[in-house]
Amino acid sequence: MIDLGLVVARLLHYAAVTILAGVSFFPLYAYAATEPKELFWRRQALLLCAAAGALLSGLLWFVCSVANMSGTWAGAADQEVLWTVLNETTFGSVWMARMLLAAGILGVTAVGPFWTATAGRDPITACLAAVLLASLAGTGHAQIEEGWIGLVHVGSDAVHLLAAGAWLGGLVPLGLILVDCTMRDEGPVVDVDRILLRFSSMGYVAVATLIASGLINSWFLIGSLASLLKTLYGQILLGKLALLAAMLALAAANRFWLVPRMIEARAGRFGEQALWLGRLRNHVLGEQFLGLMILLAVSVLGTVGPA
Repeated sequence: MIDLGLVVARLLHYAAVTILAGVSFFPLYAYAATEPKELFWRRQALLLCAAAGALLSGLLWFVCSVANMSGTWAGAADQEVLWTVLNETTFGSVWMARMLLAAGILGVTAVGPFWTATAGRDPITACLAAVLLASLAGTGHAQIEEGWIGLVHVGSDAVHLLAAGAWLGGLVPLGLILVDCTMRDEGPVVDVDRILLRFSSMGYVAVATLIASGLINSWFLIGSLASLLKTLYGQILLGKLALLAAMLALAAANRFWLVPRMIEARAGRFGEQALWLGRLRNHVLGEQFLGLMILLAVSVLGTVGPA
């Protein structure tokens, strides 16, 4: 039960921080001009929920980690055990810093609309969310190595996390926009075509970064093809790669099939625009589900010894 609780806590925290980063990054590249106020307030509510979720799930993660280290749930209430974890482990030190940052982000997000409502962009929250997401590299298997090799591994892991946050987290506000467009009778409040193309451009960079940093991380944690095929860690990683391949297939279908058809339909040359918009919405929702499954795989990998 402790292991299951730890996996669930890690999943909730990874999901909250990924959404927090992706949603805060979204207006920095998606809009050519100011973000529409209706979408701004909706995104701010999502940011606030993600920030609160990151803080609460972080607390849950710590409780489950202490219980896992002590071997019993009662250990999470033992002051001596708590003090030892906080002061004598790398996880405890990183966790304290991350929770202070998460609390700061929650405060900034709560008061953010008072200074960002006219600009529609909030680089402060985006930078803080990026640091919170990248700092997850300090809680995982990247801590195994020491010296410059350890720095390379931690850096690669941090870049991997940021790329995943931009892509997976960005799917959430994109999905909300598409759902809103399919439900509106008077037309969308934004240029959906342009947002989709801008998201695709960001996606190219994110996917290339994910592949490059993933190869580096795999070299550190797997080492050989035999380890990839014969160890539990390697097999879960293969499942994660299969999910990623499915996401890439959906993303490619969106970019090279659905989006062009939707643009042609708007010009009256290829059927009903609503039909293609609905299909695109379903594909993006499918990508979100696959992304959640990838985060579940990552959560499990964090509790399994590397190959």
